[in-house]
Amino acid sequence: MTARTVNAQALSRDEVARYARHILLPGVGMAGQERLAAARVLVVGAGGLGSPALLYLAAAGVGTIGIVDADVVETSNLQRQVVHSDADVGRLKTSSAAETVATVNPHVTVVRHDVRLDASNALDVLRDYDVVIDGTDNFPTRYLLNDACVLLGIPHVWGSIYRFDGQVSVWWAGHGPCYRCVFPEPPPPGAVPSCAEGGVLGVLCAAIGSVQVTETVKIVLGLGETLTGRLLVHDALRMTWDTLPVRRDPGCPVCGDDPSITLATGLVDYEAFCGMPVGAVSGADPAAGPGADLPLVSVSSLAAALASETPPLLVDVRGDDERSIAAIPTAVAIHLDAFRDGTAYARRELADAVAAGRPVVIHCKVGGRSAEAARLALAAGLTGVASLDGGVLAWVHEIDPSQPEY
Repeated sequence: MTARTVNAQALSRDEVARYARHILLPGVGMAGQERLAAARVLVVGAGGLGSPALLYLAAAGVGTIGIVDADVVETSNLQRQVVHSDADVGRLKTSSAAETVATVNPHVTVVRHDVRLDASNALDVLRDYDVVIDGTDNFPTRYLLNDACVLLGIPHVWGSIYRFDGQVSVWWAGHGPCYRCVFPEPPPPGAVPSCAEGGVLGVLCAAIGSVQVTETVKIVLGLGETLTGRLLVHDALRMTWDTLPVRRDPGCPVCGDDPSITLATGLVDYEAFCGMPVGAVSGADPAAGPGADLPLVSVSSLAAALASETPPLLVDVRGDDERSIAAIPTAVAIHLDAFRDGTAYARRELADAVAAGRPVVIHCKVGGRSAEAARLALAAGLTGVASLDGGVLAWVHEIDPSQPEY
């Protein structure tokens, strides 16, 4: 295979001892380990996929490891984000991850990028790296990374996880397709639940993240066959790994024969391209957020209204498993899907409330899905419908801190 051009860097006596099992490998040897020592790899996202990637990049002796993340560690991260611990809750993920990497291998250099990547900064952050590992969990950043990597000629090692399934590929313009070639259009907002909404098997992150590091090491060494032009699909419940061929699209707007996205034109607005609200962040509900046209109710107002003689009907549009973690008392469960297909309006509780002129407050985790449900209800002709601002997490923060966050 064609290797990413990386100069060699001489190893110290201690490093030779540390990497001896690599040096013994045919195709690696001292020269290969020196290439790893000189390599610069950027990991975008110090979360589920980024955690194992960072640990194994450090153990492998990749000389410079960049970490991009603007989030802080939360308790719900610890089930899968093994680069962090209980003591790190509330810290910037880049800080926690950098500290852990240093304990794994003091010979590597960590560069922190405490930023959220966007079209204004992505090219500057990425341009000095040899390989980019994509550990993101949202579509705007995935398309942003793809386009930036294509424009800079950097191989893009992508991974994706959801519940019990994972995917991996290497997008490398000039050698095979890019992410846009295979996924030309993002799914509608809310069509693909985030890990925060749908859940994820923690150990799946290790399986997919380790494959990403394997591909990265192969790219640096020029060893074996990478997943360029192939999509690896993993089903953890069946414990199967399937490979699908994927091809470059000549009409691709970034790597095609007549691209519209170039260094001259610059990167685009990826949140707008994906139909996301401005300022959408990792981990938030994926549906469009509430706007000025949608009535909102604060959790303090809801608490007072629920304690009154004429309380509103409170509707929870989350699934059963989410409600088992944290819930607001008296809420009626009507899933978002029922608002999407129209069956919600036949529910007796909702129909009776509307007929009696009783206010209806809809809630979810943070407000995205409830906003969608409220808009659908208003469009269907219902009146007196509002969305709970901040969702059940705001309720936990301000009204009932005895319940867990997730």
